[in-house]
Parts: sequence; structure tokens; C-alpha cells
Amino acid sequence: MISEHRIASGNPTMARRRRVYEGKAKDFYEGPEPGFLVQHFKDVAYARRAQKSGVVDGKGVINNRISEYLMTRLADIGVPTHFVRRLNMREQLVREVEILPIDVVVHNAAAGDFAEKFSLQEGTPLPRSIIEFYLRSDELGDPLVSEEHITAFGWAATQDIDDMIHLSLRVNDFMTGLFMGAGIKLVDFTLTYGRLYFEDDVRLVIADEISPDSCRLWDMTSNEPMDMDRFVKDLDNVAEGYQEVARRLGILPEMNNLAEMPRAMP
Repeated sequence: MISEHRIASGNPTMARRRRVYEGKAKDFYEGPEPGFLVQHFKDVAYARRAQKSGVVDGKGVINNRISEYLMTRLADIGVPTHFVRRLNMREQLVREVEILPIDVVVHNAAAGDFAEKFSLQEGTPLPRSIIEFYLRSDELGDPLVSEEHITAFGWAATQDIDDMIHLSLRVNDFMTGLFMGAGIKLVDFTLTYGRLYFEDDVRLVIADEISPDSCRLWDMTSNEPMDMDRFVKDLDNVAEGYQEVARRLGILPEMNNLAEMPRAMP
């Protein structure tokens, strides 16, 4: 859940539901029973820490389906997530979790800010996958932080960090192969974690979403981006990039125009 802000009022367009979190690309509503939320995917696109935003018709529908597919596949190999099931074209039922204020980024190749920071050519393969931690704070610009920062300020425990690293590497191994089979290079991706409380048990699970909004995905042959970078870099056919990822994964039938999909609620 990227920079959600708790609000008091509900959304009149969502019958009998109270909106409990509002995010840039998703909203969260009360679920059918305590301990569950409805995650609603919007068509809003944003970049440069929300300094640039726009609307990509159909993006929320595609992200809902891609995230459902990837979360389900991860659960199949024993990776715990907050995902329960998809409800409709734009919504899914998820378990309510306590989000850790840390994003975990896994880099497989140099791109974006990482490439600039280390003066590497975009696309340069890294000697091994590199994990970075970022504080989830729009106000501070999502700064890079160390394990020392995380434990000193109480954002997460040492065991949480170990679990996040272990799970992130498992996810990376699995998704790298999955996307490679679809002719897509997984350059890097961001994971959000949350604590799931159940009776006397507390478990760390993957939350938020896994989609072209949170993954840098390139065509294996051309290195053409198929993700949010199309919007960030002012490239054409942003929606078509998302659609192509879904098509290659076999999630959605081929469509001529994403604009034909149901629009997000205002």
C-alpha cells in the first residue's frame, strides 16, 4: 500500500463500504468481516514521487489481474501474502495487515536511479541480486536506509529484516524464471511487507501489489520497457505495455484497446 492516508469519510460510490485508506493508485475499503479489506485498483499513474500524475485507462484492471496471478503463484510455492481472492475487474479481497514502513527493492540489473547512482549503463547485469531498503515516506522522499537505521528507529526487528531478505530472494528467483518464460526481463521490483495477526500468531506476509507499477519489466530482445517507466519517460503506448505483460502471462485475452475496459470509479 503506497503512501495511503487514513481518512474518516466513506466514498458514496462504494455502496455500504467505508473507505479506510486512500492511496495514489489504490483505495482500501472495509471488508465483509473484520480482518479483511477490499483493495480497489485505480487508473491513476504517477511518477517522480507523485510530482507527475495522469490517467492510464484500464491500468487498474490489468494490475488487479496481474497481481492476483502473481500472488496466487507465490502462494503455490509457500510464499505468504495478504491476497485472498479477486472480487471483480478492479477489486480483490485481502487480509488486513500492519504495513511495515519499509519498502524492499530487489535489483537484478542497473536501471533508473540505481544506474545513475553508480554510473552504470542501463541494463547492465549485476554480479548478483542486490537488495535495498527504503523508508516509505513521501515527505522525506522515500530515502534509502540501512539495516542499522531500521532497527535503531524501531521500524522493524532484526528477524523481520532476515525474513524480508529471505522472502524477497525467493520471490526474485521465482518471478525471474516466470517472466523469462514469457520473454520478459525482470530488471528490478519493489515489495511491501505487513504483519498479519491471527489469534496468538504474528506472520510477515507480502502485501500491496505486484504489477507493472511495482516491477521494472523489459522485453528480453529489445529491452523495451513494459511498465510504469513508459509513463515516467513520456513514452507512447503506456497502456499497451501493461496489456502486453498480461497477454504474455496468459492472464487476459488480447484486446485492441484498454480504453474499452470498465473505468475506475471517481
